[in-house]
Amino acid sequence: MLKALMNTTIAAGFAALATAAVAETYPTPVPLQEGAQAPIDAIAPKNETFRVAYMPPATEFNYYIAIGEGIKAVAAEAGVDVFMLAPQSGADINGQMGMIQDVLTQNVDAIIFGTHDEFAAAPLLKQAVDKGMAVLMINSDIPNFPTPIHGVVGYSQRNGTHKIADWAIENYGDAPVKVGVIEGQPGYHSTERVGGFLDGIDGNENFEVVVSIDGKWNVEGGNTAGMDILQSNPDLDMIFAANDYMIIGASFAAKALGRRDIVLLGNDGDTSGLEEIAAGNITATVNTSPFLMGKAAMHATIDALNGSYPGGWIETPTSIEDKEGAISVLQEPEKLFPQPSKEY
Repeated sequence: MLKALMNTTIAAGFAALATAAVAETYPTPVPLQEGAQAPIDAIAPKNETFRVAYMPPATEFNYYIAIGEGIKAVAAEAGVDVFMLAPQSGADINGQMGMIQDVLTQNVDAIIFGTHDEFAAAPLLKQAVDKGMAVLMINSDIPNFPTPIHGVVGYSQRNGTHKIADWAIENYGDAPVKVGVIEGQPGYHSTERVGGFLDGIDGNENFEVVVSIDGKWNVEGGNTAGMDILQSNPDLDMIFAANDYMIIGASFAAKALGRRDIVLLGNDGDTSGLEEIAAGNITATVNTSPFLMGKAAMHATIDALNGSYPGGWIETPTSIEDKEGAISVLQEPEKLFPQPSKEY
């Protein structure tokens, strides 16, 4: 009763928005696994103007900045106060944990987070849930985060990379293909993305994975991994990387070694990755529309704070983009962040 009264008092101005959000701004959520759903009715906003912390794994990835722009766009429309807090490097797990600890001591109503170490983050996010904060994970489809949270917003990672494996078979599967894989740092995201690609080529006798190594999610790591892969496997035909930054790095290695013939496949739909595809430096990627993902996450967070979000996973769309498709996406710059470097 007290919770209902609190929501009525604090969030009266958001009721119409909440109803519209449930109906129009994201699909019906899919329930999380048993025991993974934190109760929505235990969320207890503290501020008349909701205050939301957006906490991605790092600021080095424009992908997460693009998600943040989607979050900010909805927050501005709704009159919600949102701020971003993240370490510079995606490898700085301790730095992110320290920032989450800081936010736990602040007057914050909700956390929208992404992390490269679910098990390190879980105890801190449990504290956030116990404090009455709304806690939603971004850029994921994990059905059972190590501690119960209120929601997950992202694309089906395994299905997305399975799609690009299907695309690769359709376009290159008539002859033997030796494949190198660049994984992300160990964790759920890398397991799902790499697993989807491997599932897709499994059973196709023309595709053989000859090497798979960690590229640390960034361009530098992808460059190092790509150089190692190509130098140790000079007859390699294709590289799949679990994100666009690593495949961009691998493309630099391929160029340095004179391997313009190699097929380079990524995952994300980052603006820089799309531009590299348009320029012919990368072959194709899984476009996951991060700006639209951020908008869906913010709508769901507002609904969670109003008590009208049912909880669960919100699936956001994916598509496979080669050169023609990348140019088409780049021709809608209002849906991208950062903006393309030129007009397409």
